[in-house]
Amino acid sequence: MVFTVQQIATALGARVEGDAGLTVQRAAEPAQADAQALALAMDPKYAEGLAQGAARAAILWDGADWQALGLRAAIFVPRPRYAMSGLTRLMDPGPEIAPGIHPTAVIDPTAQIGPGAAIGPFVVIGARVVIGQGARIAAHASVAEDARIGDDALILQGVRIGARVRIGHRFIAQPGAVVGSDGFSFVTLEKSAVENVRESLGDTGDAAKQGWTRIHSLGAVSIGDDVELGANCCIDRGTIRDTVIGSGTKLDNLVHVGHNVRIGRDCLLCGQVGIAGSSRIGDRVVFAGQVGVNDNIFVGDDVIAGGATKIFSNAPAGRVLLGYPAMRMDTHVEVYKGLRRLPRLFAQVAALQKAVSKRPETD
Repeated sequence: MVFTVQQIATALGARVEGDAGLTVQRAAEPAQADAQALALAMDPKYAEGLAQGAARAAILWDGADWQALGLRAAIFVPRPRYAMSGLTRLMDPGPEIAPGIHPTAVIDPTAQIGPGAAIGPFVVIGARVVIGQGARIAAHASVAEDARIGDDALILQGVRIGARVRIGHRFIAQPGAVVGSDGFSFVTLEKSAVENVRESLGDTGDAAKQGWTRIHSLGAVSIGDDVELGANCCIDRGTIRDTVIGSGTKLDNLVHVGHNVRIGRDCLLCGQVGIAGSSRIGDRVVFAGQVGVNDNIFVGDDVIAGGATKIFSNAPAGRVLLGYPAMRMDTHVEVYKGLRRLPRLFAQVAALQKAVSKRPETD
């Protein structure tokens, strides 16, 4: 693909200086950029890299002297990282999924496939499924009975969409994602040791030795518009009601959402986040990697939790959390500072005890 500097600037809503008709074929880091690449030098620290590479055009930081940097054209953007969104969207060719239905695909005769859909090799689509227009489904994906998927979906290799799942428009699922697997829900005939521990916070009681009996998942999963799932992300169906993912929410690789969970709009859940059953997550919540959320609790709107935070109780709206167990981030930082001071404090206390023990006795 070939782009003029002007085409790129127009797509980004950015300003051009120099030869706007200059063409490039790809983006590159400054030091690796050749004459056919657009160098991404959005910070002064990349100036040295421009000198090492051979780029003729670059995206630069505000105030940069593009001519002194040896360039023939420059694009200036007000918010560099946001510009990356527009640039990568423009240059990304996307996966190659041939239009139409591949002859190896297995599609139930009762399924409805929207116009302009592309169905890849060895895809399996079950009874009464509805696929929206412009959807693209890559090789070895499967969509189970009675599922509905909106327009312009992109479902990549090996994705599994379970029975009765409802998905909105512009859905993206990376390879291996699973939507609508059974919830992990088991019960014992009599009160179990786990139940005793939850009540006593430590005592297993006199629970009998017994096996686990499955609680089947009769619900499904409902997903809004513009939701994206990372590779090997897993969302369990609800027990009776649906598990719900709000519009605009993005789930990273290896995120697990348990049965009956409700996640709001425009949330961002990073890699290895786990949310236990029946918890509710508000809108615009951000969980960094490996955050864990206990079952049956509520996390309010606009909460941000740092990496590996473990949330065991309700979190009010707007709270910034960190740690195990979760606490306010500023409090956690102070606690950690205190922990680091403990060895010195112990040494000081030991020295004081030694000094006191050597004091002569007085009448």
